[in-house]
Amino acid sequence: MIKSLLIVALGGGVGSAIRYLVSFLISERVTQGVFPWGTFAVNVIGCFIVGLLYGLLEGESSHSTRLLLITGFCGGFTTFSAFINESLCMADAKSYMMMVLYITLSVAVGLLLCYVGRIITSG
Repeated sequence: MIKSLLIVALGGGVGSAIRYLVSFLISERVTQGVFPWGTFAVNVIGCFIVGLLYGLLEGESSHSTRLLLITGFCGGFTTFSAFINESLCMADAKSYMMMVLYITLSVAVGLLLCYVGRIITSG
């Protein structure tokens, strides 16, 4: 268990640092406005990367490699990619209702709780 945690932490640290760099570079180059282009870019790039890794590592790679690259790196780069991949895994398993429930609840409850957190801390 400790080895797995260290592998995830290593991948997550690298993913987080690259997330900051990519988001910063995009935000610096795109006209500033309300739309968060840096975060959007990181999220969609992360979805592409997790899709590539999921396909490339399926059944062929060690558990440690999957932990490092998918759970760690992609999780640190963007948790949105994990959310999308888990949704697609439910579709693969033909659990469509569960997929819709997961997506709906994640977005609705996430928005609600973020809003509540802001209200609580706004003084």
